[in-house]
Amino acid sequence: MAFLRTRAQRARWVLTPLASSSFSAKPISSSASSSRKLVLYSKPGCCLCDGLKEKLLVAFTLSGPDSLHDVELQIRDITSNPEWEKAYQYEIPVLAKVLSDGTEETLPRLSPRLGVELVQKKIAAALKQ
Repeated sequence: MAFLRTRAQRARWVLTPLASSSFSAKPISSSASSSRKLVLYSKPGCCLCDGLKEKLLVAFTLSGPDSLHDVELQIRDITSNPEWEKAYQYEIPVLAKVLSDGTEETLPRLSPRLGVELVQKKIAAALKQ
């Protein structure tokens, strides 16, 4: 288990194993029962996945009208589940929001060229829909 701290918000993130090589990253806060949840389908050695993970972790620390402080991010390694691998092997990284009934809705692909602020804004808009 590892903890990451940011200087700007002093947010604490906890990484806990879900399956081989997958982690759940969420802020430790008073609102532990977050209703806004995202899933990132990824795999080891995917540089696009790693770049998006880094941007997401930074985007979650930014404040403002599009704040993502209450969003839970679960990172899933597609190589740990044959169904995920079949569904996403040619599409990763895939970001999906978890709906209130537990189903997932795939979000539009985020360009690797987007800055952190724009990633935050796009995700916040997608979660409001």
